Amino acid sequence: MPIDWFTVLAQAINFLVLIWLLKRFLYRPVLDAIDARELAVAAALAEAGAARAEAGNERDTYRQRSAQLEQQRAALLQQATAQAGAEAARLLEQARQQADAARAAQQAALLADAQRNAAALAGRAQREVFAIARKVLAELAGSGLEGQAVAAFLRQLAALPAAQRDTLAAALRDASAPGRVRSAFVLPQAQRDAIAAALRQLSGADLALQYDTAPELLGGISLTAGGQRLDWNIDTYLTTWQAALTGAPAAAMGAGHGR
Repeated sequence: MPIDWFTVLAQAINFLVLIWLLKRFLYRPVLDAIDARELAVAAALAEAGAARAEAGNERDTYRQRSAQLEQQRAALLQQATAQAGAEAARLLEQARQQADAARAAQQAALLADAQRNAAALAGRAQREVFAIARKVLAELAGSGLEGQAVAAFLRQLAALPAAQRDTLAAALRDASAPGRVRSAFVLPQAQRDAIAAALRQLSGADLALQYDTAPELLGGISLTAGGQRLDWNIDTYLTTWQAALTGAPAAAMGAGHGR
């Protein structure tokens, strides 16, 4: 069969035109679409990588924060434990001190109560002893005891300090009323004369004396003149002794102001 070159040429031209049309209108857009898709995929991959990196950073940050929080929690727990231990120790010490104070107060109260009871018992015993002594001495008092009392009174008068002697002597001389001598029993004349002689020697003048009896003196002598007084009697000794034992004030024996 003979070759129709016109048809071959026409088909060749048609093929070339088709190739050009495909390249012009189909291949380039497809390539552009593929390039665009590749770019989109690359961008998505880059974005995913950035997101992955950011997630990694956030994960690391979270881990760091978790570690810090764990450290803080451990530190706070340790601090709280230490504070709780210190507070418990303080409360125990406070309770111990309060218990010691309460025990000391109780012991002090018991001691004070025992001392009060002992003092009360001792005071009662002292009062009983002195009451019995006064009673016995009052029953034994007589002329012999009165004579010893007068002798003791005269010895006390002679032993007075100079200042008291001068004061008593002036009171005896200047008194507007006679000196008063009181005794538990009536004094015999000899004893009155001895007292008068001693007072005359003391004052340097004759004195008028008044003698009275006072059973409460309990075997003793009391002289009062011009507001001055000189006593010697068993009751005064007992009272002074009792006051010394109890710590109570007692009137001192010797020359002094009258009551």
